[in-house]
Amino acid sequence: MATETPPPSNTQAPLPTTEEFVAVRDSAEFDELRRSYRSFAFPLTVAFTAWYLLYVLLSNYAGDFMGTRLFGNINVALALGLAQFLTTFLIAWWYARHAAAKLDPKAEAIKSRMEGTA
Repeated sequence: MATETPPPSNTQAPLPTTEEFVAVRDSAEFDELRRSYRSFAFPLTVAFTAWYLLYVLLSNYAGDFMGTRLFGNINVALALGLAQFLTTFLIAWWYARHAAAKLDPKAEAIKSRMEGTA
């Protein structure tokens, strides 16, 4: 089945000037977007890195503790290793929710204004 769709338009909206980009970069709206991102991403990055390093240090220096059996053949090292995967997925899910709720609307508003569609 053939459809008759028109070819894409060759006319593009004019690109923002360097001065417009600088004005947006210096705006309070962009500062708020950057602050929202940093206040979420930086603390979680530090916390997850510390959690990962704790796991590595325990694996290297607390072998007896990490070898403690919890049940069956499951020991503390395996449980904490699996928890690393769980926390990775939880952080990704949490960030996606944060971005959709707080970052994307602000970024879309800035983008629309820059493209002249606002």
